[in-house]
Amino acid sequence: MYTEKVMEYFTKQENVGEIPDADGEGTITSPTCGDLMKVTIRVKDDVIEDVKVKTFGCGAAIASAAMLTELVKGMPLSEAMSVTNMDVAEALGGLPSQKLHCSNLAADALQEAIADYKERNGNEATGQRGKRKEVPCQLEEAKGK
Repeated sequence: MYTEKVMEYFTKQENVGEIPDADGEGTITSPTCGDLMKVTIRVKDDVIEDVKVKTFGCGAAIASAAMLTELVKGMPLSEAMSVTNMDVAEALGGLPSQKLHCSNLAADALQEAIADYKERNGNEATGQRGKRKEVPCQLEEAKGK
């Protein structure tokens, strides 16, 4: 059902937790399936210097969170803002279609953390904070992206 890479990242613990006094944080929940993901970031010179995640969900959700941390650590914010949930799923070698729609909230939580960082620092307030916190599980929407 899951790729070897998903199983590998399901067990990764390097970036699990929270960054104390994080520069930005974002939490996303799926009201349909109950998965929850929290991302905290430390930013230096507009680069994600550190990222930590806390995930409540299935193996695919946990693997997605772990993969996200490796993808974006050391990445400029301008690039990290364009990382999508599909990018995370593809980096994992794919996710089963029945898991893709709910489990992969990682990029959404990252975008929330970046928006929080920007608001705290007075740049480019997106007006999106608070609007993205609940992500509905819609398989057709996930397939279409």
